[in-house]
Amino acid sequence: MPSPLLLAIIVIVILLVVLITSLRVVREYERMVVFRLGRLRGSLGPGLVLMLPFLDRSVRIDLRVVTLTIPPQEVITRDNVTARVNAVVMFKVAEPVRSVMSVENHVVATSQFAQTTLRSVVGRADLDTLLAHRADLNEDLAQSIAQQAVPWGVEVSVVEIKDVEIPEMMQRAMARQAEAERERRAKVISAHGELEAAEELRDAARILGEAPGSLQLRYLQTLLELGADQNSTVVFPLPMDIVGPLMGALEQLSPHSGDHAPHATATARDSPDSYAPAAPDNLAEGRSS
Repeated sequence: MPSPLLLAIIVIVILLVVLITSLRVVREYERMVVFRLGRLRGSLGPGLVLMLPFLDRSVRIDLRVVTLTIPPQEVITRDNVTARVNAVVMFKVAEPVRSVMSVENHVVATSQFAQTTLRSVVGRADLDTLLAHRADLNEDLAQSIAQQAVPWGVEVSVVEIKDVEIPEMMQRAMARQAEAERERRAKVISAHGELEAAEELRDAARILGEAPGSLQLRYLQTLLELGADQNSTVVFPLPMDIVGPLMGALEQLSPHSGDHAPHATATARDSPDSYAPAAPDNLAEGRSS
């Protein structure tokens, strides 16, 4: 028969083993939802938690932010363009008890609902909005997912559309559209430049018209610039306001200009048919004299 001391030692050892096996260490970023005989005890932790063997069951809940990648979804936009869209959802458990009691697996539930919400939101937008206004779509996604996740004790912080894949044919069409838009802008800018240049030339012509001497100085300056290249042939037109006075002065200095001008005028008035041969006769007389 064992002695009482030995029995006491055995009892103490058993109690120590039970006590050691009943202790649980809960980290700072974790909570432990404990059930005793199927009834909820609540959320325990962090630190040491005492649990009764064979009576208590626990579920560990991580309170850190979880990054969930939504698989690529085949969606059809409002303007009937097929695209593959994936997104990233960041969430964390705000209420551990509700995340265990309200849903079987809050991560899977959040992922499935995020996929359906992504297809729904993207399907209501056209392709241009999907490519150029992602911030609005991200906000709509975050609001929709967050409202659904509140009963699960999950707090959704960020929802971002990660990538958008469109068919290659649509990419080529968009490239042609962008090229045409750039050409249109280039033509508009060129037209505005020509309009401004024409206005400046008009103002410059008005200023030069007020001082005729400035126009001659401008022509001389142009001749000086062209004369620097001696191998070029330049055809330089002269305006009639410069050539006209010079020709008038030459006619006045010519001694035979007064004798032949009335004869030619009279011949033209008497017979219009004889106007054409009259000019060579007059020219011949002028050369013989």
